[in-house]
Amino acid sequence: MAEYLNRDIKAIITEFPAVADILGRYDIGCVSCGLGTCLFKDVVAIHDLSAEEEAALMAGIAGILYPGRDVVIPATARQDRPKTVGTRYSPPLQKLVDEHGLIKRWVAIIPEFIENLDIATEAGRQEIRQGIDFIRSFADKYHHAKEEAILFKYFDESLDIIKIMCADHENARARVREMLAALERQDRETIATHLKAYRDLLTEHIKKEDEVLYRWMDRNLSTSQVGKLFAAFSEKDGEFGGAPKNYEDFIIHLEKKYKIMEVSK
Repeated sequence: MAEYLNRDIKAIITEFPAVADILGRYDIGCVSCGLGTCLFKDVVAIHDLSAEEEAALMAGIAGILYPGRDVVIPATARQDRPKTVGTRYSPPLQKLVDEHGLIKRWVAIIPEFIENLDIATEAGRQEIRQGIDFIRSFADKYHHAKEEAILFKYFDESLDIIKIMCADHENARARVREMLAALERQDRETIATHLKAYRDLLTEHIKKEDEVLYRWMDRNLSTSQVGKLFAAFSEKDGEFGGAPKNYEDFIIHLEKKYKIMEVSK
């Protein structure tokens, strides 16, 4: 089975489709992943499985790869780690999760925002600019920058899970550029198209980070690294001053305008 550990998981699924069903039992969504070039061994390592769950997953996949044969299942570095209980994060990772909370509130607003897009008036265009600025400044320059410039530097940035996150960030940036250009020419349909795509992108992106990436990172950060991360994040917060609160006020304004209840974190 060792020869499969260094193969792309999607290549394995293509050859053995039933592997996707085994992964799905443990909420490992490799089939729906946008990039999907993770190695099999990394997929096992980054997901928060108990030793028993990991053994069952590996045995199930071995049965598909080698039907009717007894196979030696290789141990992984992850196997002796206890499964995370609940959804507690270290303080710096909790900061990022909290920021996700505000982004999720914006994502929840987007359908109503699209329905009420007003490009005919300056007031309407200004609100669209504010929505795009929330994506560009809060979600990207404030939040994503913490990940790319600080958090990811503590890990091997060639790992596919990190490359996937960065690819998502670039996707979002491209959509911001398209929306700004569309706003200049008052192209309502294009703005709506990219807002919908951004909503879909960030919904899955945040889920992958909160449920997979951050938990894996927390398991692999030392106490010293956690402290340094918290200090670096706090310094970044200081650089932005009161801007994050202003973006929260904007979201609150839209929630009241469209009568949308706050999305739980």
